[in-house]
Amino acid sequence: QVQMRESGGGLVQAGGSLRLSCASSEPSPSISAVGWFRQAPGKEREFVARISTRGGSTSYADSVKGRFTISRDNAKNTVYLNMNRLKPEDTAVYYCAAVYYGRNGYHDWGQGTQVTVSS
Repeated sequence: QVQMRESGGGLVQAGGSLRLSCASSEPSPSISAVGWFRQAPGKEREFVARISTRGGSTSYADSVKGRFTISRDNAKNTVYLNMNRLKPEDTAVYYCAAVYYGRNGYHDWGQGTQVTVSS
């Protein structure tokens, strides 16, 4: 079973930047896409961004469009989330998960990485 591991979270001031990484434990040609999600205290988990592993097509939540960029390095089995112009409302635990060919939904969720944006 592939394991996804997030890293790169931390404390940053509003307007600052962070880059999150999502590394899979092994190459998996069966992964069709990787998504980033976040969950703030007292709120439900919400979609942030997604990238396909072939072709690199991307999609974003409206709340992060123009500020966040998702990218991938297939040679490193890693997906990145570059976050710019961070806002206090971006504070959350950020998770990544995989989409597999032939399966619905996201799977193999990581443990998450905390992002805190101070005002």
